[in-house]
Parts: sequence; structure tokens; C-alpha cells
Amino acid sequence: MTSNDRETLFYALDAAVMQSQGREFLGSTKVYGEWQPLTAQRFHERRKHQAAGLLALDIGHGDHVALYMENSWDWLVADLAIQSIGAVSVPIYTTMSADSIAYILRHASVKAIFVSPSFADATFRETVQDVASLKTVICLSSRMSIHHQAEALAGPGAEVSLTTEGLETLGAESIKTNPAVVEEAARTVKADDLLTLIYTSGTTGTPKGVMLTHRNVASNLREALKRIPFTMEEGYGQVVLSYLPLTHIFERMICYLYLSFHAKIHFVEDVKEMPVDLQEVKPFMFASVPRLLEKLHAAVLMRGRDLTGAQRKIFDWAMKRLESYDPEHPPKAFSPAGISHKLADRLVYAKIRERFGGKLFGIVSAGAALSPTLFRFMNGIGLWCGQGYGLTETSPVLTIQDPTRMRVGSTGKALDNVALRIAEDGEVQAKAPSITPGYYAQPEQTAEVFTKDGWFKTGDIGRLDDQGNLFITDRKKALLKLSTGKYVAPQPIEDALVQTGFIEQAVVVGNERKFCSALVVPSMDSIRKRLVMDGRLPSLPAPHIEREKIQEFVQSLIDAANHRFSPWETIKQFAILDAPFSIESGELTPTLKVKRSFVAQKYQEVIDQLYGN
Repeated sequence: MTSNDRETLFYALDAAVMQSQGREFLGSTKVYGEWQPLTAQRFHERRKHQAAGLLALDIGHGDHVALYMENSWDWLVADLAIQSIGAVSVPIYTTMSADSIAYILRHASVKAIFVSPSFADATFRETVQDVASLKTVICLSSRMSIHHQAEALAGPGAEVSLTTEGLETLGAESIKTNPAVVEEAARTVKADDLLTLIYTSGTTGTPKGVMLTHRNVASNLREALKRIPFTMEEGYGQVVLSYLPLTHIFERMICYLYLSFHAKIHFVEDVKEMPVDLQEVKPFMFASVPRLLEKLHAAVLMRGRDLTGAQRKIFDWAMKRLESYDPEHPPKAFSPAGISHKLADRLVYAKIRERFGGKLFGIVSAGAALSPTLFRFMNGIGLWCGQGYGLTETSPVLTIQDPTRMRVGSTGKALDNVALRIAEDGEVQAKAPSITPGYYAQPEQTAEVFTKDGWFKTGDIGRLDDQGNLFITDRKKALLKLSTGKYVAPQPIEDALVQTGFIEQAVVVGNERKFCSALVVPSMDSIRKRLVMDGRLPSLPAPHIEREKIQEFVQSLIDAANHRFSPWETIKQFAILDAPFSIESGELTPTLKVKRSFVAQKYQEVIDQLYGN
């Protein structure tokens, strides 16, 4: 076997963990409000014993093993145990419906599943009992109470049910018989073997199982490491925070990067507790999607609007400076602009950074476009906030910014082993060692995403500037075509509305209509507070008066945003929705992307009323 054949992810990550074994503390997971620590030595032991335990259960090379658990070190232990024996991980979002889980387990012919007690309930048992391929259920010990243990192992439809502790005990006994059992299995794994099957939640249609090989992910990890915004020495041993689902390849890759430079990863329990976790952990770095950063930005603006007198004037002045801040060409230290920025930092920006724990170097954002306003804000207050671009199918990174390439609106330049081109219709297309061989057991869907000359079709509309920076406009399927023949990219319009700080969510509609309209979820409390402060609304108004004033206020926000767009892109009508979009109600994917077709169908009557139908 050549060294190229041995480009497996496990060897790259295991070497990093082994180098950390001298360190007492590897990271922690927050469970029931308490941080549970893990050492590198214990991680390595558990990974090896789980791998041996799986082999003892006749689960090995090429078998599919599902991961249905919360973010945790347990997730990563199981992940590396699976890949070290050549088995294939099938991560499942914890927010997926029972029907979707059953579909994935059957479609992927899953043989074993790691499950958290939080999800091993009656519904789970009913879901898995008819999955013919499923032979083993492994329940996570670290989150088990005695009640949980009795309930979780009450007999799902599998032949074997045990805890992770039981699996590790089984593996330890197996290693006594054959000390090299795991290493022997690891040596059979080749670079082009399947590493993982990731079922994309998608914004439309049935989930597709994206096949990623060891070479796909290992090559992407190797190249992404070249673009981290600090040296390996600067990152070594730093404290980092993880809140995005490991089921998604973005956060999974981020954690692989963390392992590679020996960072101490802390997995949060509930994203709603992020403000508390940031203060407790005081991270050096974390990865995010724009939605969380938008909320943090809105919270800063809301707090600033509560100020009065000189404090309010200073705050407004500091925020105004950020509107033109250029991260690629920041003001020079002793220039007038530089001196003003340093003063704004001392009076305002430093206080904002304290909300992130006070030690944060930076944030990497992906999953959706980071608006120019948010990009300028985050970098302007003294945090490195870069964004990358990629898809599950690309393992995931295609482009990423670094401190020398912080162009506003861009997702950065392609990795060294990635080639990009823009098709005639504006679609971004790519070639790279990290690109999926296709969708599992779906040859027709696989053929649809590749051109005849072998380029992967991303489904995104974008452009490349003369220096190779990529700019993404929107999803190809998200573009609206008005009945006038004009095309509209909804994302920039929606971003403009959310950036007001008074609108939490917005979806622009208008496909095959004469003009654009919007479905809006306002921040009611913030609007009421603002109207009362301005004297436009009494503290206890009649319901019909309050609705009228809120409607007028939202209209003023839309009017202001409309000035930024061409006439055919402006919002002519809008409807205020009573409930926010959520994963549970079906409008959002697990990675918080809007399912536009679902929204259009769910709110069809509301949309028709906007157009007078």
C-alpha cells in the first residue's frame, strides 16, 4: 500500500491526539449544567476499546454505523472508533423527524447505532424496530441515569443492546486476546474507502446520502490547516467552543482542525446558554452560522438604543464608524482614522468584546453568506471574523478567508487544491480531491450534479474577481424570476431587513409575480419598547392601535431598506407572521437555512392575499 493510499483521516487525527497524551486536559462537555472533562489518554483508550468492541460484535470494514447523539466528546470518540476500523459513520441530526430517521437507517442499511439516552425513548424504539439491517444499539453511558439505562435497553428491535461502557469493556477483553486487533483493522483502510454518509437535510425534497471518502476529508483538512488565521504554535492548547451540530460536516471539520492543533474543545449543552458559556469558557475561537451572529449584533444595537445623552451619542458615533470599516485595509495606527478607531475601541468596542468572554481571537462563519454589514461590524470591533464557502459534497471547504484576504462580501480564495469556474448561467463549479464521488445508491441524482467534463455543480450563483476572490450571490434555486422577466436574489434583501435589529426573520417571495413581497417576523418586544420610548405608543395601548403602530414601524424599516436596491428588487407588500420560523415547525433545516418551498406552501394563503388573489 502506497503512502497516497494511506491518506486516511484516522491516521491524521489519531497522531494529533497521541501527541496530546502528555496533556492532562483535552476538553469538556457540558452535561446537565456541569462541564465534564476528558484527558487525551482517556480519549485514546475509549476510542481504541470502542473500536475493538465493534469488531467483536462483527461490525467492521464497510459496515454502516449511525451516530444519533448530542454534540460531545463521546460523539468524537465514537466517530474515530468507527473510522479506525474502516466502518462508515452515518450521522443523524437530533432534530430530524422519526420518519426521516427511519428513512436514513433503511436507505443506508445501518447495522449499528450509537444513541443518546435523551433520544432512546418509545418513539425511537418504534422507529428502529422495523429496520431489518439494524443489529446493534449502543446507548451513551455518560448521560445515563438508572431509569434511562433500564428504559434505553428495554429492547429496541435490535439483536444486541448495550451501553458505551459495555462496548468498551467488551473491547478491552478482546484486546487482551489480540492486542493488535484494532491496528490490524486500521491497516486495511484505504484512502478511497468510504468514511461517512451524510444525509443532507436539504431545503427541498428527500434527504440524499452524500458519500465522502477518507481522501475527500483528509485532503480538505490538510489544505484548510494552511489557511487558519494564526500559526500552529499560537493555536496550540487554546480553549475553543463548539455549538454547531457535529452531524454537519462544517462543525465536524472545524473540530478535526481543533484536534490537529491540540485545542481544548468545550461542547456546549444548549445554544440558548451561549452567553453564559462564553463567560465561563472564555474561548479563543468558535465556529458559527450568521444567524447567531445576527442575534448578537441585534442585541448590541438594542442595548445601545437604550442609552441616553452623551453615552448614546458616543455609541452611535462608534457604530457609524463600523459602516465603512474595511477589514482588508484597516486604518493605520497613527492616522486620524486610526486614532479615532482606537478611541472608539476603548469607549465601546472593548465592552462588546467582553460579551464574548474577553479572550476571543476570532470566529469563522459558514453555512450561509455573512452580510457585509455584519462582516464589517465583527471585524471592526476587534475580532477576526472570516467566512468560508463550501458544501457537504465538497468535504466541505472550497474557499476561505484569512487575515491577508479579508475582502468585504467575499468568501475568500480557493484552497490550493481546489479549482473554480463560473458557468455561463453564473453557477459556481468546482474540481478538487475533496469532492464527493456521489450520492449513496442514487446514480441519477449523482449524474445531475456533475457536468460532462467532470466539474461539480454547486447550485450557487457567484462570481470571481480578478484576484480569485469568490463572491456568492444566492442559491440558484432561490433566485426569483418575476413575471416581468427580472431575476431577484432574495438573500441580500432579507439580510438588509434583519440588520435593522427590529426584524428577526424575513423571507422574500415573488416568483412568477409582478413584484417582490416579504414575510416578516418582527422582534415585537424591541419594536414596542422603541415606540414607547419615542412617544408613538402608550405603555398600555389598545390591541388594534398597537397592531397599527407596529405595521407602520415595519413599513418604515422596509422603506429604508428599499433604497439600497433596484426598483424591481424593492418590497412592495409585506405580511407580519405571528410565529417565528423554526426547525420544529418545518421552515428551517437543522443548519438554520430557510426551506423556501415549504414556506411558500405553508403560507400560500397569506402570499396570495399580498398579491390580491
